[in-house]
Amino acid sequence: MSHTLFISDLHLSAAHPRSSERFVRFAEHIDPQTESLYILGDLFEYWAGDDDLDDPFHRTITSILGKLGEQGIRIYLMHGNRDFLMAEKLARTCNSKLLDDPTMLDLYGTPTLISHGDTLCTDDEDYQAFRRQVRSAGWQQQFLAQPLSQRKTQIEQMRQLSEQQKQHKLMSIMDVNTDTVSALLREHGYPRLIHGHTHRPARHLHHLDGHKCERWVLGDWDTKANALRCDSSGIRWETIPD
Repeated sequence: MSHTLFISDLHLSAAHPRSSERFVRFAEHIDPQTESLYILGDLFEYWAGDDDLDDPFHRTITSILGKLGEQGIRIYLMHGNRDFLMAEKLARTCNSKLLDDPTMLDLYGTPTLISHGDTLCTDDEDYQAFRRQVRSAGWQQQFLAQPLSQRKTQIEQMRQLSEQQKQHKLMSIMDVNTDTVSALLREHGYPRLIHGHTHRPARHLHHLDGHKCERWVLGDWDTKANALRCDSSGIRWETIPD
């Protein structure tokens, strides 16, 4: 049956070969009946700019995605909190299209809203302030004007600082805020919601203003590859060989 796949939080990098191996196997075993593949952020561990496409590891990943596109699978990319600097050059190389966050889909007759998910974690005020800073056009223009090697050094420093800060945060603070989720669902007409970011794969049911809204959370690929498969009969977890 024709279907659509959703994945996120792969965090691919040469330093983490297990996740990369899972992605290669995923691409090799992808069902030819797949119509579309949505990658909802954090495809890469980090992305310093599209001028890093010549990196051998990045060429391998973009080639895999490009070949899936050549097979007729529509590839869609959404920015995550780690790869928000992905731009049109990368998208063209992958035979893919960059999407806004959030994006509304008509998924086999069911209105479905997709997002990376980090904007839902509003209890983490420090992160939201950082996100506003690095997503601004001025900050990105200034950052991308620096040499690639300098950008990578700064990103590594920011990642180390982020990991240190996480040690002092409650897990609940880094999860979604229920009121924020409710506001998003209301704004978009009570759709089904699919997102990643929190690394807590699950299906949630929100009872909101007389409506029942499903919220599906994608898991990360650091421990096990996972995907959601959606077709005209519904939505379910997809088994990916490990």
